[in-house]
Amino acid sequence: MVKSVPYHPFLIEQLKDSVYAAGYLTLFLNEQEEGDLDIGIFPSALKDVFEALGEPNMSVDEASLHLEKLDSLLSQNGMATIYALANWLKVLGLKLSVTVAEDEGEEESSVSAVELVEVAKV
Repeated sequence: MVKSVPYHPFLIEQLKDSVYAAGYLTLFLNEQEEGDLDIGIFPSALKDVFEALGEPNMSVDEASLHLEKLDSLLSQNGMATIYALANWLKVLGLKLSVTVAEDEGEEESSVSAVELVEVAKV
């Protein structure tokens, strides 16, 4: 019988790849834009990415402060929030980016969000 792997440790291991982590967050943001996302899930996704990319590279105090910043910025409204999130992600080696929205009648682009992130890293 095949044994199952606990999901959370598996997810964190996958998220240690920054390209995978960027694609993971992009997936949640795309669902948000389409109205399919439960807004409470995105902060959890950010915390998972932090656990994979940030915690191993920070002291306990730095990690605690970084998570407090996340809680604070997610409770804000307005334009400053997007800049705060961009700065928060930068510490993890990630950045926010903008892509072209697809029209419903057009074919899907052959370039995925993860590929765009890979190109941006070069």
